Amino acid sequence: MKIAVEFPSVAFREGPKKVAAVARAIEEIGYDELAVFDHVVMGYATDRRPAPMYPSNMPVLEALVLLGFAAAVTERVSLSTEVLVLPQRQPVLVAKQVATIDTLSEGRMRLGVGVGWQECEYDVLQTSFKDRGKRMDEAIDVLRTYWGESRIDRDGPYYPADGIAMDPKPPQGGRLPIWIGGLTDAALRRTGRLGDGWMGSATGSDETVVAAMDTIRRYAEEAGRDPDAIGMQLMLAPPPRDAAGKTFYAEHDRVVRRAEAIKAMGADWTAVNATAIFQAGARSVDAMIDQLAQLHGKLRSAVG
Repeated sequence: MKIAVEFPSVAFREGPKKVAAVARAIEEIGYDELAVFDHVVMGYATDRRPAPMYPSNMPVLEALVLLGFAAAVTERVSLSTEVLVLPQRQPVLVAKQVATIDTLSEGRMRLGVGVGWQECEYDVLQTSFKDRGKRMDEAIDVLRTYWGESRIDRDGPYYPADGIAMDPKPPQGGRLPIWIGGLTDAALRRTGRLGDGWMGSATGSDETVVAAMDTIRRYAEEAGRDPDAIGMQLMLAPPPRDAAGKTFYAEHDRVVRRAEAIKAMGADWTAVNATAIFQAGARSVDAMIDQLAQLHGKLRSAVG
């Protein structure tokens, strides 16, 4: 089983050298991937909307810029978004940004994408929230087209192109993996039809998650794809939203048991949330790195 680390944006409070130190430590400890999550802004509660699921002032470094920074200070660890809210961004620009990261990291990029949930974030980015699913489907094709074809000519209601070129191509070309997040039926169908893998959440019961993976495989078969070729990733625990959730990473035996359960469910990737390690009591970069090292040894012994 491969293990990613969801990068702790909170590391920026100790300065850029410490951000680089976390990136290097993730590689040196032996994790398979450095993953970053994506929000451009967070909303406050207003008379028109409730409070968001995360703190409005939660620190979030911009995902693709952070991956470029991490690529410059690492050599082997793979790099991913977990997940980039693709429909709120212009996909041709995303294609260029991701191709650049893949080029400068020598082919280490894996792109996780999702449609997101925060309408006010779409609003301030001046992008439509209501048709984000349709634009997501077309955007995935846009990415693969710009990465793989020397001349881009494509129709489409949102992102047509007439005689366009984009170079350099990413080292992985049009095969650069695109994994899809989300637990709605639309997200599962999208994964089965278009995705190289599923970045599943840890919400809901295990039965719900297993059913979701089965649904993805069924949609893949209906699309004429090999369902066994679609990767499956589950985070070890959802981002903590209460006091109980913030204790998860303080109990290593509990983390290991959860990893074993996830592997038994059929996932071939899991993800450690370093921000949740911070919330569980490792309140400095050095403390987070120490906890990541301890967990890595225990997780490798348990799930490979």
